[in-house]
Amino acid sequence: MASETGGLRYKDKVALVTGGSKGIGEGVVRVFVRNGAKVAFCARGVEAGKALEADVNKTGPGEAFFIQCDVRNEAEIKNTIEKTIEKYNQLDCLVNNAGWHPPEQFIDDVSVEEFTSLLNFNLVNYFTFSKYALPHLRKTKGNIINMSSLVAKIGQSHAVPYVTTKGGIDAMTRAMAVDEAKYNVRVNSVSPGNIWTPLWESGANASGNPEAMIKGGAEAQLTGRFGTLEESGQMCLFLAAEATFCTGNDLLLSAGAELNYGCKTQMKERTNIYE
Repeated sequence: MASETGGLRYKDKVALVTGGSKGIGEGVVRVFVRNGAKVAFCARGVEAGKALEADVNKTGPGEAFFIQCDVRNEAEIKNTIEKTIEKYNQLDCLVNNAGWHPPEQFIDDVSVEEFTSLLNFNLVNYFTFSKYALPHLRKTKGNIINMSSLVAKIGQSHAVPYVTTKGGIDAMTRAMAVDEAKYNVRVNSVSPGNIWTPLWESGANASGNPEAMIKGGAEAQLTGRFGTLEESGQMCLFLAAEATFCTGNDLLLSAGAELNYGCKTQMKERTNIYE
């Protein structure tokens, strides 16, 4: 492989990354381009998208192509797929990444409309991108990578709507993997724990004690640190380029945050059941 591609792990393959202008999506775009891929990526913000496109295209050896898209809009999703194919004539990998984690939410305070809106933003957009990308992925025997979350497995306080959307992504990944196997299209997911992103930083800064929140976020991992955008991109590249015998799998990107015991009681007063 190294001799045929010059050491580039995804040379001349075409990927589409949603929510690719910042955060984990940016990490995926940078890693894929650095490994020779042609990467279309979409986001709502034009300024950030164009800036990333120009930056990665300076160094290559792959290339990036920014497309403005609101992932809550079906017509814009179809347009994004069409522009990708028009530009590159094929599609080998779809990375569904666009989504949002709201601030703390208590179910009593969340309206049905707000819940439905988050489902549309975080889950329905993955379905829609996959629906319109699959005819092209079947031609290349490509793959889909769905960005889920560790909290879909372990839960999270004050986040019922968000955790629900990520649980839906896990279920959809497995079901889609079953259906698409006959086309040799692989469908997998990645579940990050605490990755240092602009969203994480803004959430910490908005808290009453940013320093304590950041410290707690780092110490939730066995390694005592946040994951990086680079590590997120490398995980997706592994699934796209090397994990050719994996489908319907979920890979944890969490540095063991789900392991070991911890103080988890939510009770205001603890009781000793052994007394």
